[in-house]
Amino acid sequence: MTVTLADVAARARVSPATVSRVLNGNYPVASSTRERVLRAVDELDYVLNGPASSLAAATSDLVGILVNDIADPFFGIMAGAAQSEIGGPGDGSGRGGGEKLAVVCNTGGSPERELTYLTLLQRQRAAAVVLTGGALEDPAHQAAMAAKLARLADAGTRIVFCGRPPLPDTDAVTAALAFDNRGGARRLTEHLIGLGHRRIGYVAGPLERTTTRHRLEGHREAMKAAGLYGDEERVTVHGPYDRGSGYDATLELLCRESEVTAVVAANDTVALGACAAVRDLGLRIPEDVSVAGFDDLPFSVDAVPALTTVRLPLFEAGARAGRLAMGKETPPPGGIATIAAELMERGSTAAPAR
Repeated sequence: MTVTLADVAARARVSPATVSRVLNGNYPVASSTRERVLRAVDELDYVLNGPASSLAAATSDLVGILVNDIADPFFGIMAGAAQSEIGGPGDGSGRGGGEKLAVVCNTGGSPERELTYLTLLQRQRAAAVVLTGGALEDPAHQAAMAAKLARLADAGTRIVFCGRPPLPDTDAVTAALAFDNRGGARRLTEHLIGLGHRRIGYVAGPLERTTTRHRLEGHREAMKAAGLYGDEERVTVHGPYDRGSGYDATLELLCRESEVTAVVAANDTVALGACAAVRDLGLRIPEDVSVAGFDDLPFSVDAVPALTTVRLPLFEAGARAGRLAMGKETPPPGGIATIAAELMERGSTAAPAR
């Protein structure tokens, strides 16, 4: 049943004219009234374009790309690659007939913003949505996401995950391209163990993210297989995926655990902070402490020494997600594809000298 502006007005206990003013933003409305109207809009999943909403599976030329942080190359590379495929097959003149407008939505890692952007894209009848990066491991948020994505899919929107594992108990997603974070982390730690490292510190990402858990699991699998798993919590520090976190966590690890000879970082940006902390303690890389990252971002090879890391094909994955979103490529069997990770051995890791 189509939700009308009058339905929203009744739910918010205001006049239809007030709802229109709030949604159009062309007339001052008290903040409490505005919040009540917007809450009713969200609860009822009201679509702004009334005539269009009555058309089954009527979609626009808009495609949304959701990222945690567009300033982070991890997300920027994927979003740019997806956008290059979404733009259309034509000659750039806008006359090819298959062009779409790709809009990058920066969530800042906020689950509330993620849901808000999906609601806004639903109201705009987006043709497709690409969600990049790890997911929040919270049952309430996962349930809200499943419900929101189901509504989008019912309206004809293609939904593609890029670098994100499948969402449980939903068939709304056209395709999920998941990176082998667990396997890549395991191979990275095996590399360090093979060099002779026995006490390895780990600077992990936020606790609640799937990417964090999978990479940490891979690391610990390798430690257990080598008989080195013990008080791993003591040599693991969690924090944001940024340089500052890498710096602070590595200082903490090396000051309290003098036997640590290698530090594995949650990603390459965190690894840069780890390298700075090692140097500020008067230690050398890799002679005193080896440092390794993850993702193989463009700056990794230019670090001094060049960073040993795990390469994820970010551009290739983003481009594939864009093609899937546009219907240019057939989804993988079962709608799920695991993208391999490759170990990139460089100068920041070596056999321990102590």
